[in-house]
Amino acid sequence: MDNRFEKVVALCKRRGFVFPGSDIYGGLANTWDYGPYGAQLKQNVKGYWWQTFVTRRDDIVGLDSSILMNPKIWEASGHVGSFTDPLMDCKNCKERIRGDKLIEEHLGVEKAVGKSLKEIGEIIKENKLKCPKCGKSDFTEARSFNLMFKTHQGVIEETANAVYLRPETAQGIFVNFKNVVQNCRVRIPFGIGQIGKAFRNEITPGNFTFRTREFEQMEIEYFISPKDKAEIKTTFDKWKKDCKEWYLSLGIKEENLRFREHEKDELSHYSSMTFDIEYNFPFGWGELMGIAYRGDFDLQQHQKFSGKDLSYLDPITNEKYTPHVIEPSFGADRAILVILLDAYDEDVVGDGEDVRVVMRFNPKIAPIKAAIFPLMKKPELTEIAHKIKTDLQQRFTVEYDESGAIGKRYRRQDEIGTPYCITVDFDTLTDKKVTLRDRDTTNQERVNIDDLEAIIAKKVS
Repeated sequence: MDNRFEKVVALCKRRGFVFPGSDIYGGLANTWDYGPYGAQLKQNVKGYWWQTFVTRRDDIVGLDSSILMNPKIWEASGHVGSFTDPLMDCKNCKERIRGDKLIEEHLGVEKAVGKSLKEIGEIIKENKLKCPKCGKSDFTEARSFNLMFKTHQGVIEETANAVYLRPETAQGIFVNFKNVVQNCRVRIPFGIGQIGKAFRNEITPGNFTFRTREFEQMEIEYFISPKDKAEIKTTFDKWKKDCKEWYLSLGIKEENLRFREHEKDELSHYSSMTFDIEYNFPFGWGELMGIAYRGDFDLQQHQKFSGKDLSYLDPITNEKYTPHVIEPSFGADRAILVILLDAYDEDVVGDGEDVRVVMRFNPKIAPIKAAIFPLMKKPELTEIAHKIKTDLQQRFTVEYDESGAIGKRYRRQDEIGTPYCITVDFDTLTDKKVTLRDRDTTNQERVNIDDLEAIIAKKVS
């Protein structure tokens, strides 16, 4: 793994993007808290996703379903019976690992795809794969481990009903399908989009925020007619294209993205076609999102378990059928991670001894759009700077900074990815202009104070 990953993790804590969870208590394994800049970056990315796939489309509506749901939902979806990972214990140090992930890390993803518990154990033994903690190669047999977090709803645990923290947001969409169709005047093809938390009791979380037990999903269930197979393929391919273009529009480098189709024995039980968009992480290619053709499995299962009719009646043709589903499923936290990794850059400044760290965020998702500085802490300068900050703050997320030399202030903003810095100097008192500095080029230009809002709006749109 290259040290870019380590540098990004260090910068995230130093500059308030991501902090270790429960830090003052020694932390809680693989939990992370988004700091002020990370929270704003994540909010911007989620907002941009919602704008792209919900607000700006006529065929998708939004939803915000509950985290706690009737446990029968998870029986119907198959999560209670089959949502498992292969768990193994190191006999030497008692470290618990996912057998398939150990194989993937050492032999590649294709070696672990579709393997049974017995086969996973045999591959690890034959290749003498070692425990990542102690280096020994002596494991228990692989066994199934259910990933759902279980809790209780009620006053007394012994008599309370068992419920689960949802392992995905998708089922909240499926169980609301009938409500949306009846009350929101939608016609197939249409989609329901949702952003929300999900929880999975991962055996081996790790690689910073790449795999955690609590994460946020941005999912769409797109309902289509099952009749025209060619049209289903066309729609699926369009979703592949749209999803990749969304990542590219965030500033992700195209050479760091690829599609990977799931092998037949790798497919989920509900899917007949799935593609992942993968990102070339410093630790190797890893899943960024998935696009799955789920057929009518989910609606049929919920119809069976609930006893409610979840078919769709076409108001034009009077044809009645159970819709099929294409599911683009994005991970908000992984999106943030790849944005951080792709944005991180180092410039050699001057004679080569000085290195400038700069986060080259796409301006439209940068946590801070502009920073306003008075050249010196003089009342006549700070008064104007505060006024500019107050005016711009009505429309943009901005910062005011008057501490330290102007060069150091620029560097601080470079490290948090602020695309533009505005400096009020003594010439401002007479010409009513300020210096606007570009993060990426470090070029500076004099602009009228009255033009600032329009200039910033154009640059960050």
